[in-house]
Amino acid sequence: MSMSSGLLKLTTECGSVNEPDPEAATAEKPKKAVMVDLGNGSQVLHMPRFISYKDSWQYFDYLDKNIPWTRPTIRVFAKSHVQPRDTCYVAREGLQQLAYNGYKPHAYSWDEFPPLKAILDLVHKALPESSFNSLLLNRYKGGNDHVGWHADDEKLYGPTPEIASVSFGCDRDFLLKKKPNKSVQGMGKVFTSGFLMFKATAITTVNGSYRKANTFVVLSFTVKSGRAIKGEPPSKRSKKNINSDQHAFMLKHGSLLVMSGYTQRDWLHSVPKRVKADSVRINLTFRRIL
Repeated sequence: MSMSSGLLKLTTECGSVNEPDPEAATAEKPKKAVMVDLGNGSQVLHMPRFISYKDSWQYFDYLDKNIPWTRPTIRVFAKSHVQPRDTCYVAREGLQQLAYNGYKPHAYSWDEFPPLKAILDLVHKALPESSFNSLLLNRYKGGNDHVGWHADDEKLYGPTPEIASVSFGCDRDFLLKKKPNKSVQGMGKVFTSGFLMFKATAITTVNGSYRKANTFVVLSFTVKSGRAIKGEPPSKRSKKNINSDQHAFMLKHGSLLVMSGYTQRDWLHSVPKRVKADSVRINLTFRRIL
């Protein structure tokens, strides 16, 4: 298969925009495979160069032209929206039906697209203990195409799904952030950490008259083994600890990123809009349906 010249404009302009907003977080560009321990049994493996540059363009050319792409209508917060990216679904016969946001994609057969089976073989060689049997493809036509914060925590994948993501085309940022803490229902609420604000009213007498003065008290706390212990003031909190709740990866042409363990239970991920991402990106996410 020959690579068409001028098929895709992939320049440094496809990179990320450096903004302070967490949604605009950008990633460094590691040259070697990196394993990131997210804590509590969650891990991310990032391989910037998984498939060779030349082979990646050949796969891109095939996928862009031969996959039956569709842009479905989905339901988000009880409203219908056109999904902001193209998609296609491939799965082994006899598996549970995939459904998300009110959409049930048609499952194509692996045999219909031999290059997808070849990429699957490469992924299995890199991850010998894996056995993926389904694939969700996405095509981002430009910087406005994106996927919002979500977790692939559908029950059909089990409690600790492994998801392998292979990217072709324009570089895009991939963001991870920790899911917000949940309080325990009941008379007393239990938090992992946070702040409590109290409003207090002080009554004083001035020249024989009563006057009220409102003030606010802020308490920083941490809960450990069901007991609240004194926490550090917000100004003295470690910046490193705050940043550990967010991670950013640059998904380059031919790269592989694998989420495993409890990543889907405890974390959210997204591919945000990027003004300068003016070319096409194709993403393959391999999954195993139980």
